Amino acid sequence: MASPSAREERKPLLGQEETLGRPAVSSFEGRRAACAAVLLVEILERAAFFGIVSNLVLYLNSSNFNWSGSQASQASLLFIGASYLLSPIGGWLADAYLGHYWTITCSFLLYLLSACLLPATASQDGQLLLCGDRPAYMVQPSCQRGGIECKQQLPSQYCAPVMYTGLLFLALGISSVKANLTPFGVDQVTDLGRDATRRFFNWFYWSINFGAVISLLVVAYIQQNVGFLIGYAIPAVCLTFALVVFLLAAPSFVTKPATGSQVSIMFRLAFKSSCCGQTLRKMPIKVKGSNFQSGEETGPLSGPRHQGHSQENISNFRALIKILPVMLTLIPYWMVYFQMQSTYYLQGLHLYIPNFFHHSILNNSAHSESVGNTYTFPDAWLLLANVVFLLILVPLKDRVIDPFLAKRKLLPSALKRMAMGMIFGFASVIAAGVLETTRLKYVHNNETISQRIGKDDYNAAPLPIWWQIPQYLLIGISEIFTSIPGLEFAYSEAPKSMQGAIMGLFFFIAGVGSLLGSGLLTLLSVPKNGWMNCPEDYGNINNCQMDNYFFLLAAIQAVTYFLFVWISIRYEQQQQQQQPNSCLLCIGQNS
Repeated sequence: MASPSAREERKPLLGQEETLGRPAVSSFEGRRAACAAVLLVEILERAAFFGIVSNLVLYLNSSNFNWSGSQASQASLLFIGASYLLSPIGGWLADAYLGHYWTITCSFLLYLLSACLLPATASQDGQLLLCGDRPAYMVQPSCQRGGIECKQQLPSQYCAPVMYTGLLFLALGISSVKANLTPFGVDQVTDLGRDATRRFFNWFYWSINFGAVISLLVVAYIQQNVGFLIGYAIPAVCLTFALVVFLLAAPSFVTKPATGSQVSIMFRLAFKSSCCGQTLRKMPIKVKGSNFQSGEETGPLSGPRHQGHSQENISNFRALIKILPVMLTLIPYWMVYFQMQSTYYLQGLHLYIPNFFHHSILNNSAHSESVGNTYTFPDAWLLLANVVFLLILVPLKDRVIDPFLAKRKLLPSALKRMAMGMIFGFASVIAAGVLETTRLKYVHNNETISQRIGKDDYNAAPLPIWWQIPQYLLIGISEIFTSIPGLEFAYSEAPKSMQGAIMGLFFFIAGVGSLLGSGLLTLLSVPKNGWMNCPEDYGNINNCQMDNYFFLLAAIQAVTYFLFVWISIRYEQQQQQQQPNSCLLCIGQNS
C-alpha cells in the first residue's frame, strides 16, 4: 500500500476533473490578509522590475553611455535572462536552509541595494565615481551618416564592467524573489483546495501586470521625458515599500520551515543512472521487506550501498525527469517572449512616435523643444497593449470563462493551454517580422524622418508606432495561455520537498530562452554577413536585417511546437495510466 507521501505526489492531471464547487467568494476565506499582502508585494516588486527593464535599452543606447543598439539589446536580454536563470539558487536556498520567508527577505535587501546602482550612474558625479572618465573617443556624428571611418573603429562599451556586475547582482536578487514569492503565496491557500490554488495563480499574474501598468505609465514616462535619475530612483522606492509591507505582514503569513532540499540527491541519482547506462525501469524498490523490481537486479540504484535512497527520493526523481522535457521545449517560446523588451523596443524607436499635447511646428519630431510644450510618447508604453489586455482578460478568465468550461468539463489541461500560447507567440514574432520588412522598405527608399527621443536623434520610418500593437497583443495572449498554466504546472506537478527548486527551474528555463535569444543576436552580429551587423549605425538598426532575425525565431518556435505537443501528449498519457494505480509499485513498472 502506498505511503501518504506517495499519495500526495500522485495528483490529478492539471485541468482534468476540476472541482469548482466551492463558491468563489470563499476561496480565500481566513487568508485574505496574507494573500492581499503577497499580491501587494508582487505589485510593488513588478513595478520596480519593469521600471528598471522597460527603458534599459534606451538608457544604455542614449548619450549616457552611447552603447550601440545591438549592444544595448544584448545587455537587456542578458540581464533579463540572468534574472530568470539564477532562480534555482534562491529556490534551493529556501528549500535547504532558510525557508521561503527569510529567503525572500534577504533577496529583497540585495535587490534594493543593487537597484541603487542605476540612479547612481544616471548622475554625472555618480557616473564619474563609479565608471571613471569617459574615453576620449566616443561615437562620431559621421556614424549617423554612414561614414566609412566608423567601420574601422568600434567604440568600447563605456562603464561595461560596473554595469554588468551591478546588473548581475540585481538579477540575483530578482531571481530569488521570483523563485520564492510564488510558492510562498500559494502556501497561504494550498490547504484550501485546488480551486483556491488555481484562482491564486490567476490573481498573482494579474498583480504582475498591474505593477507593470503602474511602472509603464509613470516610471517609463518620467525616464523618457524628465530624466533617468528620477526615473530609476522610483523603482528603489517601490522596493523599499515592498520590503516594509512584507515584514509588517509577517504575523498573518503561513510560514513553513526549510525541509531540506533534494537537489543533491537528484543529481546523485541522475549521475549514477547515466553512468551505469541503466534506466529507472530496472530500479528495485523495497516495500515492507519485499524486493520488487521489473528487471535484473543490476540497475544503478540496486545493491546494499543504495539502500539509503528512500522510495520517496526515487519517486521524486522520476517525477522530475518527466517534468523536465516539458519545460525544455518551452525554451523557444521564451526566446520569442523576451523580444518584447529588447528588439521590439528597438524596432519601436525607429517608427514614428507621436507627440503629446501637440501644438508645435515640429510635426515630424517625437520630442520638440520645450517652447512647444510637447512630450514624448514613451516607446515602452507599447507594452501597455500587452499588460492592459491581461488586466482585463485574467479576471474575466477567472470569474467567467474557467468556471463555465469547468462546469461542462471542457477546461483544457495546462499543457494544452501552453501549446495554444505557443501559437500566439509564433504569430507575434511573424507580425514583428512583417512590420520590420515594411519599415526597411521605407528606409531603403530614403523615406525617413528625424525624431528626438530624450537627448538623442533617431532616423525613423514614417510608419506610426501603433503598427506594433498587434505583435504586443499577440504576445500578451500567449502569456495567458503559456505562462500562467506553466506556473500552475510547475507548482502542482513538483514533489512537495522540491517545490522551491522546481519553481526556480521553471524560471531558469525562461532565462535560458532569453540568453539564447541574446546569443543568437550576437551570432547574427558577426562582421560581413551578419544580419544584425551594421557598425556604421550605432544607435540605429536601419542598415540591419532584423526582419530575418524575427523570421528565424518564428521558424524555431514552429519546429519545437510540434515537439512540445508530442511530449505533452505522452506526459498526459502516462499520468492517466498512473492515476488508477497510485502506489509506490508504479515507479518500478513500465508506463
